Amino acid sequence: MTSFSFSGRKKFSELSEQEVLALAISSEEDDARIYRNWASFLRTDYAATAAIFDGMAEEEDGHRQQLIAAHLARFGEAIPLIRREHVAGYYHRRPAWMMQNLSLDTIRAESAVMERAAAEFYTHAAQRSSDAATRKLLGDLAAAEQGHETRAEELSDEHLTREARETEAKTAHRDFVLTWVQPGLAGLMDGSVSTLAPIFATAFATQDTGTTFLVGLAASLGAGISMGFTEAASDDGVVSGRGSPIKRGISSGVMTALGGLGHALPYLIPHFWTATIIAMIVVFVELWAIAWIQNRYMQTPFWRAALQVVVGGGLVFATGVLIGSG
Repeated sequence: MTSFSFSGRKKFSELSEQEVLALAISSEEDDARIYRNWASFLRTDYAATAAIFDGMAEEEDGHRQQLIAAHLARFGEAIPLIRREHVAGYYHRRPAWMMQNLSLDTIRAESAVMERAAAEFYTHAAQRSSDAATRKLLGDLAAAEQGHETRAEELSDEHLTREARETEAKTAHRDFVLTWVQPGLAGLMDGSVSTLAPIFATAFATQDTGTTFLVGLAASLGAGISMGFTEAASDDGVVSGRGSPIKRGISSGVMTALGGLGHALPYLIPHFWTATIIAMIVVFVELWAIAWIQNRYMQTPFWRAALQVVVGGGLVFATGVLIGSG
């Protein structure tokens, strides 16, 4: 009697040889579809890599045709409907729409994981087959999946010319800057500069490090949450090409909070002037770090970036001190 797991899915060990073949057929269909979705997603910015995934999809189509031929020869035309989600413990694939916002390197790594899992499946399936021809086919497919890394390298050599690699590297760098650096830089600037006035105004007005820290903590975390949600909600990235709104929101929110916490944390020190001097040093480091990031990733001349950031930050800092001292 066939048994099922508590999840209602059939155990792999309980599958008949016909069901194993049917599962392999549906898996190859899914993998080919995933590769084609990746190719479609990458084609605009990464045409050479898209061509590689087109080739991988064709390889999976060939495997599917071999498996269908084996099923016709042994069991006829009626192929059972069985998919990955119907089998307990069977490797699964994330839907292509969940992976559209992954980086190029992550997508390539995901494809390597796919091929490795498929090779292990065919190896186990071949061991369970009692038919010599089917066993040979499954063993050949296991070897083919294991060899896909070599095939991918061959396709890479064919499609990824030096010019294509340079173009894709520039595109990947641009995507990294738009998705992570730009919103993170905006957050760091906002967190570092906008919290200067309330923190130092509180510090000089009360000369109470505990109160100053609480004000700094509240201002930093509040600004981080606000900036994160604003960045994520302002642009879904589809038209602008700025990437995942979730990633941008995380980058902006975290860097905003860190920008404020940098000069709030010194006020955990109970001695007022010690904490204040350390906080001023941290502010100096933060402002120069912002200038460096602008120069490194945004191509802003360093001294112009430094002048803008230091002057702006200095004015906000002076405002806080004057208000607090008054």
